[in-house]
Amino acid sequence: MSQSEVKTPAADDVEQSLYAKRKKIYPREVHGLFAALRATGVAVLLGLYYIIPWLQWDDRQMVLFDLPARKFYIYGMVFWPQDFFYLTLLLIIAALSLFFFTALAGRLWCGFACPQTVWTEAFLWIERKIEGDRPKQMKRDKAPLTFAKFRIKATKHFIWIAFSLFTGLTFVGYFSSIRELTPNFFTLNTGPWETFWIIFYGFATYGNAGWLREQVCTYMCPYARFQSAMIDKDTLIISYDVARGEPRGARKKSVDPKQKGLGDCIDCTICVQVCPTGIDIRDGLQYQCIGCAACIDACDDVMDKMGYPRGLVRYTTESTLQGKQTQIFRPRIIVYGLILIGITISAFYAIINRTPLALDVIRDRNTLYRETNDGLIENVYIMKIMNMDKRAHSYSLSVAGVEGIRLRMDIDAINVESGEVLEVPVRAQLSAEVIEKRSSEIEFNLVANDSADLHVTEEARFIGPVAER
Repeated sequence: MSQSEVKTPAADDVEQSLYAKRKKIYPREVHGLFAALRATGVAVLLGLYYIIPWLQWDDRQMVLFDLPARKFYIYGMVFWPQDFFYLTLLLIIAALSLFFFTALAGRLWCGFACPQTVWTEAFLWIERKIEGDRPKQMKRDKAPLTFAKFRIKATKHFIWIAFSLFTGLTFVGYFSSIRELTPNFFTLNTGPWETFWIIFYGFATYGNAGWLREQVCTYMCPYARFQSAMIDKDTLIISYDVARGEPRGARKKSVDPKQKGLGDCIDCTICVQVCPTGIDIRDGLQYQCIGCAACIDACDDVMDKMGYPRGLVRYTTESTLQGKQTQIFRPRIIVYGLILIGITISAFYAIINRTPLALDVIRDRNTLYRETNDGLIENVYIMKIMNMDKRAHSYSLSVAGVEGIRLRMDIDAINVESGEVLEVPVRAQLSAEVIEKRSSEIEFNLVANDSADLHVTEEARFIGPVAER
């Protein structure tokens, strides 16, 4: 045996410390207030996800992101690429909401509304219905492969895959009419990109919710890493009351823990068995904790059976556990809240009152101005008119800002279809005698002939020679 093939015990220790094979986690089913809230959240969120694409609004899909047509239908509104500003506002609101609720009550998003949590809960429910509870699953996985075991496992994965493909189909249904997509999918008539994204999103759902599960939260999600920067001693977090629970130890219900010198924790490890990430909450707050509160329900159930007060594991703050007063309305909460309220109100006001009409004014850069045969000073502009309404309109264009200025166009009427961008060359003319400044501010006004509320104003500059006095 060569020297390179010899492994010392120290080398083995280093190798084992750097890599540990994943141990499958079998979360125990739990019942209680937070479990009911989590189940309700899963049902509501999945229901909305799968139902919304089928709802109709004005003879069209209520929510549809039509990328080829560059139209985004959301309820009764139509958004265009020019409305990207509103998406930016919504992303800012989402980020501020994450900061606000994390500073207030920890990882509420992760435990109750994150897609990874929602779909994992659905997959766990399917798994329990087919394979049974936690002890049955563990016993079956340790047993040798038999036909019965293969049948049960194959049934579970078949349902998982079918559910995942349905999820992928629904996802693509937000970008392509789902009423046409669904029959095309089952008759194998979907386009190449539609087929790719259905399979890709379905595979991602199957892999993340069926296989990776807690690994996504622990290793892939960046939120687990930077959450500590957003919480403080007054943040509501799931905590184990060490002063009350320790020293822990098993005992009968009839035993007085004080006489035994024990705390309220009976060391049943139920809180560990129900944790979807496999941590022990009694070791303190850990980045793997997703705040699902399953350990609270489990511990409260054990405390009820033992006749002890609830709340050994509960939502509390570090300040409370240290005997100090918790300050809910602290500076960061107030700042996050005020900014969030202000931006949210502004964003929704802007969206509700948005004008589905855009006008861009582009000056002719070849010449600053020119003089006509009539002795008028003329500036040339290109009007880019974007009709973002759901129907076509005829518009009237006018210019103002300098007394005596007038507008000339080569077309009789400005007719723009829905979603069309029309370029209209125009000429603004002004008598040289009334020009007092080399550059004057003017404004172009565009108004729909059939709706006075549909109008937009855009500023521009008129350049000409200053008349001698």
